[in-house]
Amino acid sequence: MAALFLASASPRRRELLTQIGVPFELLSITLDETPLPAERPEAYVQRLAREKALAGWAAVNDDSAAVLGADTTVVIDERILGKPADRAEGLLMLESLSDREHHVLTAVALATRDACEVRLVTSRVRFRRIERAEAEAYWASGEPCDKAGGYAIQGWGAVFVAELRGSYSAVVGLPLCETAQLLDQAGIARWVKEDRN
Repeated sequence: MAALFLASASPRRRELLTQIGVPFELLSITLDETPLPAERPEAYVQRLAREKALAGWAAVNDDSAAVLGADTTVVIDERILGKPADRAEGLLMLESLSDREHHVLTAVALATRDACEVRLVTSRVRFRRIERAEAEAYWASGEPCDKAGGYAIQGWGAVFVAELRGSYSAVVGLPLCETAQLLDQAGIARWVKEDRN
């Protein structure tokens, strides 16, 4: 069985892979995540997932290994909302998402000796109206600081979500249905019980 590596620093992605019983090792990969000029959000998120997986595969230097990379971005009015740089940007993001629907794009890529397969999942999330004082209190919690779009659906930010159409796990950061399909294709086991002895 091929060894699986996760090219991500995200604790959410680690938790999601563990949730479906996939043994893996972590890889630290640093990439420039700046969108290319005129790059569409769908192309951007797939490119980053692919680059993370391929950079990880090159770092492992093992032909039998497989490396999983993923990227998530929030999109509103065709604008990519990355991680907020500061309080002002974080509050502006929440204001732009308030009482509106936005898209969450998550791409997952699996690099092996033979290929690098990429899957894209688009989910639609509608926020209820967010009052300014509530947005400020949420920012002060520290949770939105390192999250695409300035919120975490799996955390305190869940109170803003009036409707979700699509994949919850993809909005968190790793689409489990598509990830399992990629792992199955590559012959990587899931639903593996931990040895607790």
